[in-house]
Amino acid sequence: PKTRSNEKITWLEPELVAEIKFAEWTEDNLLRQASFKGLRQDKDPRDIKKEKADDEIQPQSSAIEVEEPMKANDNSVIIEGITISNPDKLIFADPEVTKGDVVRYYAKVAERMLPYVSHRVLSIVRCPQGISQTCFYKKHPGPGSKGIVTIPVSSSDGETEDYFYIENIAGLIAEAQMGTLEFHTWGSRVDELEKPDMMVFDLDPDEGLDLDRVRQGARDIKSILTELSLNSYLKTSGGKGYHVVLPLEPTVSWDTFYDFAKGVTEVMVNKWPDRYTSNVRKAKRAGKIFVDWMRNGRGATSIAPYSIRARKGASVSMPISWDELDTVAPDGIKMKDALQRISRNDPWKGILQNDQLLKSY
Repeated sequence: PKTRSNEKITWLEPELVAEIKFAEWTEDNLLRQASFKGLRQDKDPRDIKKEKADDEIQPQSSAIEVEEPMKANDNSVIIEGITISNPDKLIFADPEVTKGDVVRYYAKVAERMLPYVSHRVLSIVRCPQGISQTCFYKKHPGPGSKGIVTIPVSSSDGETEDYFYIENIAGLIAEAQMGTLEFHTWGSRVDELEKPDMMVFDLDPDEGLDLDRVRQGARDIKSILTELSLNSYLKTSGGKGYHVVLPLEPTVSWDTFYDFAKGVTEVMVNKWPDRYTSNVRKAKRAGKIFVDWMRNGRGATSIAPYSIRARKGASVSMPISWDELDTVAPDGIKMKDALQRISRNDPWKGILQNDQLLKSY
C-alpha cells in the first residue's frame, strides 16, 4: 500500500492468518470496511495469496452485462429473469416514457447505480399507473422478489421492523417491474448499519429564487468542507436544487454524523444569514435556501444517484462534476440524457475509494 502523510510502513513476516470480512479492495490495495472475523489455524501463511474472482465486479467497471429482453407470449418481456408485464404502459406523458423504457433505463445504468444503491436500506416511490395517477411511498417490504432482501431494523424505542434492500441488478429490475420510479437510500450500508458513510446536503430554494443563488449555495458548502480537508461531490436532485455529497469511512455513530451535518449548516446560516436557513418551515424560507441536513439522521433517506424522479419531464438525480455546476440545471438531466452521459467518464470516479474520516472539528 501507499504511505499516507507522516506515516511509515513497517513490514513484518506473517505468522498468523486472519479471516477478514470487507467490502472491496481499493486502488491502493487497502481493504474498505474491513472487520475481523477470527484466526484461521487451518491455514499456512505461506499459502495465502490475494485472490481475484473470475466474475469480480468492481464499481465503475464494465462487468455487468444486461440481458437482451426476451418476448413472452402475452406481450410481456423478460429482463434479468424478471417478467416485465405491460411494458407499453405509459408512465410519463411528456416526453412519452413507457414502463418498458423505465425498466430498460435501470438495466442500462445498473453498473453505475448499484454501488450506491445495493446493500443499503431503501425507501421507494412507486407509480404503477404512471405519474398522472396515484404514486405512493414505501419503506417496508411486500412479497419477496428476486434480488430483494428483507432486513430487521430496530428503532430507538426497541421495536423491530422489517425493511428491505436490493443485492444486484435483478433487485433493481424487480423493483422497476413493480412500478418503482424513485430509489431513496440510507446513509449507511447494511453490513455497517450503525456507521454511516454517505452524507448529503440538500439545497432546497424558495420558490422563484434565482438559480445562480442555488449554485452559489453548493459552492459555499464545498468551501466549508474543503477548509476541513474534506472532498465533496455534486449531483443534481432532479428537482429544484443540488445535492452536495460527502463520502466518509464508516467509523462514527449516527449521532456524530448528524451533528456534523447540522454544524456545517449552522456555519452557513451564521455566516450568510441573508442567503440560507436551517428552518424547515416554508414560511421561514422567503428569499432563502433551506439547507436540509436532516437527511443524515438514522432512518432518513435521500434520492439515490441515477434515480429517476416521479415528476413531469422524467428528470434524473445525476452525478455531475463541479465544473458543470454553471451549465447543468438541477432538473436539467432527463432519462435520455443520463443514458448518454454514462458512456462518458464518471465524474464520481474514486468516490468509493475515499479514506476520509470525521474528526473533532
